[in-house]
Amino acid sequence: MKLWGGRFTKETNQLVHNFNESLSFDQKFYRQDIQGSIAHVTMLAKQGILSHEDETVIIDGLKGILSDIEEGKLEIQPGAEDIHSFVEEKLTERVGEAGKRLHTGRSRNDQVALDMKLYTRDQVKEMDHLLYQLLQELLKIMEENLDTYMPGFTHLQKAQPITLAHHIGAYYEMFTRDRSRLHDIYERMNYCPLGSGALAGTTYPLDRAYTAQLLDFYGPTLNSMDSVADRDYLLELLSAMSIISMHLSRFCEEIIIWNTNEYRFVEIDDSYSTGSSIMPQKKNPDIAELIRGKTGRVYGALVSLLTTMKGLPLAYNKDMQEDKELTFDAIDTVKGCILLFTGMISSMTFRKDVMEASAKNGFTNATDAADYLVKHGVPFRDAHGIVGQLVLFCLDKGIALDDMTLEEFKSISPVFEEDVYEAISMKTCVEKRTTIGAPGKEAMKQVIAIYKKQLEE
Repeated sequence: MKLWGGRFTKETNQLVHNFNESLSFDQKFYRQDIQGSIAHVTMLAKQGILSHEDETVIIDGLKGILSDIEEGKLEIQPGAEDIHSFVEEKLTERVGEAGKRLHTGRSRNDQVALDMKLYTRDQVKEMDHLLYQLLQELLKIMEENLDTYMPGFTHLQKAQPITLAHHIGAYYEMFTRDRSRLHDIYERMNYCPLGSGALAGTTYPLDRAYTAQLLDFYGPTLNSMDSVADRDYLLELLSAMSIISMHLSRFCEEIIIWNTNEYRFVEIDDSYSTGSSIMPQKKNPDIAELIRGKTGRVYGALVSLLTTMKGLPLAYNKDMQEDKELTFDAIDTVKGCILLFTGMISSMTFRKDVMEASAKNGFTNATDAADYLVKHGVPFRDAHGIVGQLVLFCLDKGIALDDMTLEEFKSISPVFEEDVYEAISMKTCVEKRTTIGAPGKEAMKQVIAIYKKQLEE
């Protein structure tokens, strides 16, 4: 059944129907379509546009269709043009003439705008919860690794000593911002387009504020043309998901590096690894690599929808049907990646001894050695040159700064005394950095307390 067939005398060409139909993918929001229809009918009856008898018959019929779909008694089969046509056709089959009154006072344009908003709103909530679970796992790792020393990097070169808790905290900040972006999207999108009609509203005395209230929106949208033409909230969501994917990808890149034989910082659990078909010694970080790889897929959805929307005049255009498959795929991809990533890091083993040894052997305490000299009256530029000589000496000997004898220190600068060893120890290097945001233990405890409070809120 086509909602628009009365104007036409010929059947649609089958190829045209196949190209035009959206049921194959918009059936995903059958629940939202029925939810919106129930609210619409309730409002129509309140306004006296429908009788209460029709209201009861239609709502009972819609609830029956919803129940049958979810219990597997009713299959959404090809044939209808879209989910809206399918639901209305089944309703009319079941309740008769009353079912034909379902579409009173609305257009498919505002109906699809509503369904997409309801579906997206649900998905934003689900994604936020997945990020919440990820943050809980990150917080647990941080609390357990306040004393796990490791090298911090710039340019992939060992730079200064930090803790694993501090490193993980950087990603905690990223994913916290991701949740904030999702919250902002929810706040902006949570206005109801239903009642906007095709683009110019309707002559029926609808109560749009009541419909919005029934569907838990903050209120109705205020311009009927924008209501059916707006896809900003999807572009914002695709942008936010692209950033989430980027954060996951960066983290996965580090895990992949840390998993190599050259680093050995982590041991990925067997359940999140695969082997080689030819090399029996291999244990590959496939899940981390796939999450990294799927980032491009999410980026593609954002660029594709931006390109689709860039030349569209007001109000509705069929081009906008392209928003659904892209968004559905990106949502499923990102949710799956967050879930798998959370499982991977929760089962991963951190090689604390290897991390600390790497920090020592990478001269990450060189800056602190220079600071030691400065505190003993040596100008910083001279101190910088002296420590450079220390590093060259160690490289030649194949040792760390900590392994030098006091005589060797003094041979390069007589300023060094026995207390240099404490000054350049990993513990001292980290612990004396106590400003908020730094890796020192007390600073990290303050930050973790803030994170816990944020999560509780």
